[in-house]
Amino acid sequence: MKVSYQWLSQYVDVSGYTAAELAEKLTRSGIEVDLVEDRNKGVEGVVVGYVKTREKHPDADKLSVCTVDIGQSDDLQIVCGAKNVDAGQKVPVAVVGAKLPDGLNIKRAKLRGVESQGMICSAKELGLNDRLLPKEIQEGILVLPGDTKIGDTILDVLAINDRVMDLDLTPNRSDCLSMLGAAYEIGAILGREVKLPDAERLLDASGADVQASSRISVEITAKEQCSHYAARLIEGVTIGTSPLWIQNRLMAAGIRPINNIVDITNYVMLEYGQPLHAFDADKLADGHIDVRLARQGEKLVTLDGAERTLEPHMLLITDGVKPVAIAGVMGGENSEVTGGTTRILLESAKFDGGSVRKTSRQLGLRSEASLRFEKEVNPEAVIPALNRAAALMSEFAGGQVAAGIVEAAAQQHQPVRIELSVGRINDYLGTALSAEQVKSIFDRLSFNAEAAGDVFTVHVPSRRGDITRAVDLIEEVARLHGYDNIPTTLMTGVTTPGALTKEQTIRRLARNLLTGNGLHEAITYSFTHPQQIGEFPGAYIGAQPVALAMPMSEERSALRTSLIPHLLDAAAYNRNRNISDVSLFEIGKVFVTDESALTRLPDERLMLAMLLTGKRQETHWSGKSGEVDFYDLKGVFDGLAGYLGLSAKIGYEAAQPDGFHPGRAAHIVLNTAEGPKTLGTLGQLHPELQQKKDLADTYVLEVEFNALAAYADEHITYRPLPRYPSIGRDMAVVVNKEVQVGDLTAKASETAGDLLESIQVFDIYTGDRLGADKKSVALALVYRTPDRTLTDEEVSELHAKVVATLEQSFGAELRK
Repeated sequence: MKVSYQWLSQYVDVSGYTAAELAEKLTRSGIEVDLVEDRNKGVEGVVVGYVKTREKHPDADKLSVCTVDIGQSDDLQIVCGAKNVDAGQKVPVAVVGAKLPDGLNIKRAKLRGVESQGMICSAKELGLNDRLLPKEIQEGILVLPGDTKIGDTILDVLAINDRVMDLDLTPNRSDCLSMLGAAYEIGAILGREVKLPDAERLLDASGADVQASSRISVEITAKEQCSHYAARLIEGVTIGTSPLWIQNRLMAAGIRPINNIVDITNYVMLEYGQPLHAFDADKLADGHIDVRLARQGEKLVTLDGAERTLEPHMLLITDGVKPVAIAGVMGGENSEVTGGTTRILLESAKFDGGSVRKTSRQLGLRSEASLRFEKEVNPEAVIPALNRAAALMSEFAGGQVAAGIVEAAAQQHQPVRIELSVGRINDYLGTALSAEQVKSIFDRLSFNAEAAGDVFTVHVPSRRGDITRAVDLIEEVARLHGYDNIPTTLMTGVTTPGALTKEQTIRRLARNLLTGNGLHEAITYSFTHPQQIGEFPGAYIGAQPVALAMPMSEERSALRTSLIPHLLDAAAYNRNRNISDVSLFEIGKVFVTDESALTRLPDERLMLAMLLTGKRQETHWSGKSGEVDFYDLKGVFDGLAGYLGLSAKIGYEAAQPDGFHPGRAAHIVLNTAEGPKTLGTLGQLHPELQQKKDLADTYVLEVEFNALAAYADEHITYRPLPRYPSIGRDMAVVVNKEVQVGDLTAKASETAGDLLESIQVFDIYTGDRLGADKKSVALALVYRTPDRTLTDEEVSELHAKVVATLEQSFGAELRK
């Protein structure tokens, strides 16, 4: 919101304070001022002149020689090159010695042999934003209204000697999207009274003898979307330019003047914060207004010339036959005020902010009016703003305002009343304010506050829709008392030192370990395409995709049920840019439900996913770099599990889940006291999916991170290096191919007990010498005890027991 210092001074006394000082006070009280802009870009010595004569330059076809009266004893002779200069005009004249923006100084000069004693200026040469002016004025000199006084300084005539404060408003302070709202705020800060415009007096003086209700009628069909609609009829208007002071104030606010009717509606919108709209009453069927929702497929050509296809949730203003405006957004071309308009139906209404916001966003139409409706306008400003605009149209458009207001109300505004004690205020703020001080602050805010001891009953004005609770009033007291005046006090009560939860700690440990292993963390969208869910369902087969009500695109129209599809997209994106070696992980949530139509919120489950593809490391002269495989990914997860103290509890079971290679995948199983729990799956991507994504052999893993964290130990336990030597034993056993190596090592560990320090598989062999259904598994066992040196005899005895157990359990034979 751009607030003109001169305009603001019409409502509240700001004497003694510059615009910069007011901006500082506003910022300190909670409304940030981004910029204080000086409208004078360096203009000095420019006055109003009257062009008495205009003659063609004797030696230049495109130049004119003008005689200009600037209110002094002698007229000036000025050579001008503008096409639109003519006798009888009043124009801005830069006399000799004047200064213009960009450091231009005006001196006596001869142009093609003719002396020029000054310069007739355009709007751009005066530093005005010519984009806010009509095109014909942009291309030539600035022609002033005929009643402008000759000799007056142009700084006053065009209000160039003004400063504009640009307020950066938070969504809750929509009251300051108006000059009166800004005036109330400044008045509260300075402790000065706010003077409101007296529109009723001007209307009473108009002497109307026509009843508006006999010419126009109003009906609200969509009562939830429109709570109040009011209209006045103004007849006999003459469309023309608005007064210069209105144009100046509109341009200071960044709005282009158009004509007196449109300018007045914009002026009052800026003044009251209440958007208005003027219809050509003769273009409305029987002067009727019906506020209703659009019908499916209904169309309207708006004022910008575009045909809009409307939807049933969009609120329309209609004349009972056809739509004439999109409520709160933009009027229709079929009811536009034109140069031939003589009768105006003036609208002022309270539309639902959510309805206007949805319509505005969907149609891509954003305006000053929709901005205000979206944030909810003051319901008690509907009638005052309507009367103010009608009075100005009567005064500056020659209109006759019909008596009475035609209106319809679907809902009544409920005033807000809040009880608040001084003690509660002081407890919140750590202050020692008295009841008199608090009452003074409420009075400055123009809040009606009734006191009963130290308890106030505050009647909040409707313009402050952001104040609904006692804490909102406490914030107002803090702002007006001054944040700098609130003492620093120590907190009292029980305090809890901050710390990470176990899940947060495990997440941080996992990130550090995985990035240390060379993986890059990815953060992908929670939204995906339903087709990707079908291609790779992940851990939750049968989970229904949760469709978004208003997706940003088809590619992001459902909530994901797995992290892997987007990691595959990231790998494909890198491969398409000649980066084939990709190592990624992501910790994020997936959304799981078994309902096709939601009746409850989906489960949010935190998952860990990894992806490896390409080479293990960059090619180097010292050795070959092989392609990653199943065991590289398994090794990374084993390292993480070991770091979290879960090595002994993690196992793997061969599996053939959807989306994975049928012979190169396994379930990750966590052995708990309650029994085995499947954490997730790892393996190679299915060849068909690899080909579809244009990827080389790709290995992925996905586990439930919350379950992993629940059984993990976030505390690192250290143990001393062993003091006593170890004894190693190797063996190779021949077993059936169906026997899983993990079962062999588990049984060996169980049999050896505490004396077995480690067991490793160092070779697996298959061949004709063993038989088609046999395989040889070579194991390296290390025995050690921390409190003594083991003897060969006891290790040999224990090792023989391990061999015997494997023979009994799996039919294993020692390979010789």
